[in-house]
Amino acid sequence: MEMPQIRIQTQDAQISMKTNPAKQHIEQPQAEQSIQQPKADVTIERTPSKLSIDQSQAWYDMDLKNVFERTEEAAQNAKQAVAEGTARRAREGDELMKIENGGNPIAQQAKQNSEGQPKQFNIGWIPSHGAVKIDYQPSEVHTNVKRNEPIIDVQTNKPTHQYQQGNVELSANKPNVEVDFDNLKYKGVGGFEIMI
Repeated sequence: MEMPQIRIQTQDAQISMKTNPAKQHIEQPQAEQSIQQPKADVTIERTPSKLSIDQSQAWYDMDLKNVFERTEEAAQNAKQAVAEGTARRAREGDELMKIENGGNPIAQQAKQNSEGQPKQFNIGWIPSHGAVKIDYQPSEVHTNVKRNEPIIDVQTNKPTHQYQQGNVELSANKPNVEVDFDNLKYKGVGGFEIMI
């Protein structure tokens, strides 16, 4: 005997999902920079130093005089010698005029004129202290510095940005139910029978 059968086949719903991720690329180019440092402006002014040495007094003290001083000194000594000689002769004349007063003026005058004054000698080639005069004026230095600011030039570069969108691909199989009948008969009223 054949048994009636009902066969049911089902297919579940299936969803497949494929994702493509987004891609992003960012690049930042370096900035272009230029720096220049101008040199400082420097000016230096200097007055030279002055050194003066006057040793005329030292030469004079050592009796090393120039010809003009030597001539003037000789003229002064000559004038003084003439004045002293004139005064001595006038004095001697007065003494001889008064010979009657007694004494021996001729012998005294002869003795004075023959002996002279005693000579005095000292070291003559050593100049006196401070005979050399030194004057020194130091130099002066004036420095002027003008600082120049650096020249900085910067050019920025914008970043490069590349972006590719991601996507999702969906595919779906719909659910399905298949019903199959085997050996299934329908008996109706009056003995009517039909295969389903």
